[in-house]
Amino acid sequence: MTRFPTLFLSHGGGPWPFMEDRRVQYAKTAEEFGRLPQLLPERPKAVLVITGHWEADAFTVSTSAHPPMVYDYYGFPEHTYHLKYPAPGKPELAARVKALLKHAGLDCREDPNQGFDHGTFVPLGLMYPNADMPIVLLSLKSSYDAAEHIKVGDAISSLRDEGILIVGSGLTYHNMRGFNRPESKPVSYDFEAYLNEAISNPDAARRNAMLVDWENAPSARLAHPREDHLLPLMVAAGAAGSDLGKRVFVDEVAGVAMASYVFGGREKA
Repeated sequence: MTRFPTLFLSHGGGPWPFMEDRRVQYAKTAEEFGRLPQLLPERPKAVLVITGHWEADAFTVSTSAHPPMVYDYYGFPEHTYHLKYPAPGKPELAARVKALLKHAGLDCREDPNQGFDHGTFVPLGLMYPNADMPIVLLSLKSSYDAAEHIKVGDAISSLRDEGILIVGSGLTYHNMRGFNRPESKPVSYDFEAYLNEAISNPDAARRNAMLVDWENAPSARLAHPREDHLLPLMVAAGAAGSDLGKRVFVDEVAGVAMASYVFGGREKA
């Protein structure tokens, strides 16, 4: 049986791959995202993305067969508001996610209009530039309960045995007032060191407890005044089961560390 790993990706700021100067700044991230398919045992049937840019009162899945674009950023060049990433949706996967959450006692709703935000089309566009990989989105729940997001991950973990890649898309540091400030660099590295210690713990129960307790980590609220970009990690970790996590890479952009992780799987030779 082929079991897919789960991923947490620090997706960076706005539509950076489509701006020449930002592409230079994120050169390492661009290269590493392009290599991510090499971590997978085979080509997925679809990708389920939990992005820090979509939250709702209840967990919600996107059901569109042809998801639209969501330009959820401000102050960028005009051409970035006309980008297209025409990857298909997969309504049957959305139905499967909803059923799994219901079986776990979790309410799950449907949204036929939700589209691809930059937390989705940036990493997936670099992984699958031909836009031929079906993508379904699963929202965060706006109550921001870390343990509940881990439970959601656990509820959908069987998808890993069904050819589905589960991707949490956020950032290990997300303080809009802190970018490009010298005092933010040690904050970002201290907090990421805690996350890396947590996800690489061989005891999954201990790992998850550390993630739930993230607010007591060094510089936690300086790194994440709001945890919307951290909670996708909780889902990825919950879906990992007992699989060990490891850091794939760290990039440093806008003066802060941005790390990405993989749970399970192994790199091809």
